[in-house]
Amino acid sequence: MSRSLEDRHEKFATWMGIIGNAILFAGKVFVGFSFNSIAIISDSFNSLADIIASTIVFVSVRSSYKGPDADHPFGHKRAQPIAGLVVAIFMGIVGFEIITQSVTRLFTGEEILKGILPIIVLACVLVIKLGMYLYARITATRTGSIALMASATDHRNDVLISGAVIVGVAASNLGFPMFDPIAAIVVGLWIIRSGFAIGRSNIKYLMGEAPPAAMVDAIKTRARAVPGVQGLHDVLAHYVGTSIEVEIHVDVDRRLSVEQAHDIGERVQQEVERVNGISRAFVHIDPLEVR
Repeated sequence: MSRSLEDRHEKFATWMGIIGNAILFAGKVFVGFSFNSIAIISDSFNSLADIIASTIVFVSVRSSYKGPDADHPFGHKRAQPIAGLVVAIFMGIVGFEIITQSVTRLFTGEEILKGILPIIVLACVLVIKLGMYLYARITATRTGSIALMASATDHRNDVLISGAVIVGVAASNLGFPMFDPIAAIVVGLWIIRSGFAIGRSNIKYLMGEAPPAAMVDAIKTRARAVPGVQGLHDVLAHYVGTSIEVEIHVDVDRRLSVEQAHDIGERVQQEVERVNGISRAFVHIDPLEVR
């Protein structure tokens, strides 16, 4: 898939998230307040957080495609994990507020109005969110966008949340009103859990964590295969945003000319940068006494 086509798919997925969540937010707010359901109202604020998160993802995806400039000589690849972290923080705040309001409702014992409309609306929400999740996940897998993958995870959580809310509202209609705030508490806890998972997965991109050992082995294999390489040492790799940068020391015959050694270093750089996920390789040439 070409970069321009990937860009279009990512933009469509993020716009779908923003517009879709805005429509769902409006519908759930109306039904939630009309039927006095704290579970549906809580779910509507989850959609509001999703609107904010989708907007952040949209901005971050666009920023991450910008090339190097005077202020960012290595590009803008950190934009996406920063967005993922902001999404995680928003989810934690929303989840905590939902739990607070739900516990209050649980003790006051306020009942919701009975009706089939909330269940129909929530079933439609579940189907719509499932479609948004599938499209966002497929697009994120193809393009490697971690910000969009965080958004896809959020859509998936909304599918599960909608199922929990349906159960709570249906139980309330059957004469068990306490299930409405209980469902809302489940929603809040799930949102907090998901926010923590998204935040933890994105921190590694900002902290410069090392990639998996299999990728480091692939780097070494490609470097050793270059003619003229006598050995390797101090092979270091770390995330810079969503991409990986590598620093590698290559041993060459000290009797080679500077030009010959330089050519070997360039070929090593080219081979290492062919490994999927590697954005840049820095090669140091070290002279080796060959007997």
